Amino acid sequence: MAQNNRAENGVFSYSRTGSMGRHGLPKIQTQHEKTASEVFHDDSTTPVKAKTIDELHSLQKKKSQPTTPITGSQGAFAATMSEEDRHKQQLQSISASLASLTRETGPKVVKGDPARKSDGQKATHVEHHLYDASLFGVMIVPSSLLISFTISLLLVIQFTIPTYIIKNLYEQAIKYEKGSGSPNIEMDEHTFLVNRERAVDYFNSLDKVFVNDQFLNWDPEHRIKVRIVSARAYHSLFMHNMCIRPTPEELEDFGTPDFTIYNAGQFPCNRYTHYMTSSTSVDLNLSRREMVILGTQYAGEMKKGLFSVMHYLMPKRQILSLHSGCNMGKDGDVALFFGLSGTRKTTLSTDHNRYLIGDDEHCWSNNGVSNIEGGCYAKCIDLSKGKEPDIWNAIKFGTVLENVVLDDHNREVDYSEKSVTENTRAAYPIEYIPNAKIPCVGPHPKNVILLACDAFGVLPPVSKLSLAQTMYHFISGYTALVAGTEDGIKEPQATFSASCD
Repeated sequence: MAQNNRAENGVFSYSRTGSMGRHGLPKIQTQHEKTASEVFHDDSTTPVKAKTIDELHSLQKKKSQPTTPITGSQGAFAATMSEEDRHKQQLQSISASLASLTRETGPKVVKGDPARKSDGQKATHVEHHLYDASLFGVMIVPSSLLISFTISLLLVIQFTIPTYIIKNLYEQAIKYEKGSGSPNIEMDEHTFLVNRERAVDYFNSLDKVFVNDQFLNWDPEHRIKVRIVSARAYHSLFMHNMCIRPTPEELEDFGTPDFTIYNAGQFPCNRYTHYMTSSTSVDLNLSRREMVILGTQYAGEMKKGLFSVMHYLMPKRQILSLHSGCNMGKDGDVALFFGLSGTRKTTLSTDHNRYLIGDDEHCWSNNGVSNIEGGCYAKCIDLSKGKEPDIWNAIKFGTVLENVVLDDHNREVDYSEKSVTENTRAAYPIEYIPNAKIPCVGPHPKNVILLACDAFGVLPPVSKLSLAQTMYHFISGYTALVAGTEDGIKEPQATFSASCD
């Protein structure tokens, strides 16, 4: 933590020196006055009228802006480097990420459309952190949604694909990440490099790849820089929505990422490689700070992979990473909603009477709470405007819908349809919620709510817990596995899962 006398973040402040609260935590003073940047309102501009798709795209390109600014220093070298030098440095950084382990340098990369070739020399074109969803080339239906379908039921269920964790200096991480019933499998360094090389070679065979340079964690003291290299526009747009989007100045000053994802999910791994049991492999190497995805096009692997990384990195900084939703009242009272997938964290945290800080992943530090992500990942099954109006209205141009079913005639989405899976999802930037709090930070929580999907009537509907009871349930995490978010589950099964998992 920076040892300044007073830190300011959003609409709360905490004292580095002076009086302390309980358990040695600094006291939080919430500023009650409203500021212009406190809440993001998405409906402030007049509707754009365009007669053709080309005209609409032209307007969008002119108005394209980053949508989740982070206040802070832009770096000293931003003023000293020319725009051409910054452009070259960005491409050199991306080229280094795509470098084969057997070569000293990476491929030649250029920005733009591969159809526009200036010479006969082979070059990989990159779309570097696009802000305009219309440029991704994903199907647009009349209701202005971006729809994506994965290729099989197995790939749309969460937590079904084992994550291979590299055995290296991070023995402590492996100790807690594998064991009886764990989906994680140990892998050696050599096998990881084989899979990494396979992914990089696949990227280098393409005319075009997508590169996202983004951030995790809205707390500027503990922000993590991530780079996502992907072959599909769908994956790039999904992570564009889910991670924190930098300003143009922050993008120019991005430098070397802290963690890199290579998503070559369209290309299978070699099933004869050591440790491989199928054509699908999701590999996490903490020492190299890299993740490689082969043989699965489920976008959630990237989201959950980065969450696993935060679970490892943040506790080393004395920060608790939490699987929770979070919102704040007008008087600065913060509520946390802990629970597994499908326990309605997104629904409960998205309350039009309260400011939304985040719906799924958070950090709790001496500064207070901060959202890890820059977007929301809402379940869509049986979604209706009457029951969840904010989520309904957030599904608009730029939103990615997964596994939903369209009407063959009018191309409208049927949210009650679950023939593909009950795990239908919408991924949208957090500022699509009108009362989202930007930046997504808040003071220490006043209320902690533990959500349990109790399918067996063990718990009463609502209970007020003592400190000891809260600690016990947080660690034990009694709940139930239900159909829709777990592979092979037809009937509810009791389970125990800690709320920070």
